Amino acid sequence: MDPATFPQADPLLMAALVLAAFGTAAALLLLRSIGPFLNLTWSSRSGNGPADHAPSCLPEEAACRVILDNLPDPVVLRDLRGRIVGANRSYTRLSGGPHPAAAAEPVRVTEEALETCEGGRWISWSETPIEIEGRRHRLLTGREVSESVRVRHRLEEARARAESESEAKSRLLATVSHEFRTPLNGILGMTRLLVETGLNAEQTTYANAVRSSAEAFLTLVEEILDFSQIEAGRIDLADEPFEIAALVQGIVELLAPRAQGKGTNIAAFVATDVPRTVRGDADRLRQVLFNLAGNAVKFTAEGGVGIAVERGAGDLIRIVVEDTGPGIAAERAAIVFEEFETGEHRGSGEAGSGLGLAITRRLVDRMGGRMELDSVVGEGSRFRVELALPAASDEDGPALAKAASSQPERSPGAVLILSGSPYEGPYLARTLREAGIEAVVVTELEQALARMAARSFAVLIADHALPDTDARVAASEAHRHGIARSIVLLSPFERRDVGSPHAAGFDAYLVKPVRPRSLFEQLGPRDLAPVATRPAPAATDAATSRGRAVRILLAEDNEINALLAVKALERLGALVEWARDGREAWERAEAAMAGTDLPYDLILMDVRMPGLDGIEVTRRIRAREAEAGRPRGRIVAVTASHVGAAEAELRQAGFDNVLAKPFTFEDLAAELSSCEAVAPLAQAS
Repeated sequence: MDPATFPQADPLLMAALVLAAFGTAAALLLLRSIGPFLNLTWSSRSGNGPADHAPSCLPEEAACRVILDNLPDPVVLRDLRGRIVGANRSYTRLSGGPHPAAAAEPVRVTEEALETCEGGRWISWSETPIEIEGRRHRLLTGREVSESVRVRHRLEEARARAESESEAKSRLLATVSHEFRTPLNGILGMTRLLVETGLNAEQTTYANAVRSSAEAFLTLVEEILDFSQIEAGRIDLADEPFEIAALVQGIVELLAPRAQGKGTNIAAFVATDVPRTVRGDADRLRQVLFNLAGNAVKFTAEGGVGIAVERGAGDLIRIVVEDTGPGIAAERAAIVFEEFETGEHRGSGEAGSGLGLAITRRLVDRMGGRMELDSVVGEGSRFRVELALPAASDEDGPALAKAASSQPERSPGAVLILSGSPYEGPYLARTLREAGIEAVVVTELEQALARMAARSFAVLIADHALPDTDARVAASEAHRHGIARSIVLLSPFERRDVGSPHAAGFDAYLVKPVRPRSLFEQLGPRDLAPVATRPAPAATDAATSRGRAVRILLAEDNEINALLAVKALERLGALVEWARDGREAWERAEAAMAGTDLPYDLILMDVRMPGLDGIEVTRRIRAREAEAGRPRGRIVAVTASHVGAAEAELRQAGFDNVLAKPFTFEDLAAELSSCEAVAPLAQAS
């Protein structure tokens, strides 16, 4: 064919079409073959040296060269002897030759579906701005991506199916949790009522066994639900101010009866440089520490458990939970945080689901912290948690107030502490020393007597858990050596057995685990007075503060749970009306607001009920209150669902608080106390 008779073509257009149809390498060869017919030519470029290149005298080809040099793929043309006769910039850079200016970056990448004779195809187009002989153009290079698009679509479909299955699993677990909690609430509550009816020793043992089994079952349900939420990535962290010392002390006091019942003890220490108020997720931190300390109490048969909180660099807070248990072998320590690893390695007959430590590790990771384990078989274990918990701002509260804010203005003198506990005595000494008070710790009576004979002390603190009558002997010797104050450490169980501390030779007593505030109050300048545990709310507390009994509307469709709540509330001195479903609850509340019935001080509303559920009833009550322009009455949600996941939604619906099943006598007492300052649900004045 005569080149003169071939139609004149746009070189850039032809180059792009050839590239799209045949690919970069094939396009280079084809363009070289048909170049004379299209007035397209290209010249060779020197690469790795004369020995590897054949001479070439190709005519001018600016458009083709710019196109090839801006391709992201390396392109090279060799003659029949294997010598390079042409190459683009990408190849030159890869081969180590001269480094020309880099090709322009694509400004847009799009995918296009094309129908061809072979079926549907996907082409990925990259658009790159180029310049040819002073004129600006857009270079579009295409590559077939049909297979990768199909793979991506399959992955998206698989991800959608997995998310749907995960959602279904979460709904199933939430439903199962709800259905488990409802009967467990009845079992635990009724067992407690049964124990308090005057059973004999054998019957009490059986009833307590039922309660322990139900509590273990409840723990398993909680762990499974928590683990499923973490697996699904549904753990939302709060960022709210809270008092870390109060949180730690609460955990210790909650676990103390369990530890003391085994003949061990648990104690806590919070360094004075730890901010009193910090920001973070208090509920998740409580869950982490409760899991660690609870495990330590479970597997420690002798000695005790300690929780120490110290400040690290910056906002870092370091919390150490340690015990004197059997320890964990090195080969087991590496996998103790894996799922379903039980406590068999602890050498105890007790075991769990194997999820507690796995959940704890994941929660710490989720909070951006780290956790480490040091353990020696036969000596004990130490779990160290480090979290960034910044001090709360002045707007949130007294952020930098020290934990031991009730320190005495002046030192009472040296304090001698006689305690065989591995943590209670040392922690008391650390607390005193940080307050500027000299403290000496001894573990045996003979050591205490030797110290008294060698020097003077102002105060003796002796643990009643010492062997035989060692504490009484120490108190007697303390008075003989002129020690002004003798204080005995008692557990609540020991307090009932000891009777009057004064009759035993002591001036006062402290209940274990000891709070720093109680300790410093006993060391103050005034005469010592016994510091007792906080008593449980008396049965008439809620009634006497108002001058009349608190009136409660209980909306509960489960007869056993209703019976449990009614009996417990009546023992607290309240008057209870029971609504068997949501519709009856709304009718009673409506009558109270209309003034045709007496007002309610508190409504305990089950969330799931037939007919109208608790959420809808609460919304109706709030709407009626808003219409009448009256203060909100107190409405508490009672739910067997997981509180952490549902609390925000329930509060948004109008509930003032959320009470999780199974609830305790103390939970109900706290709710009665909370409703004291709230206007009753009644007709607007």
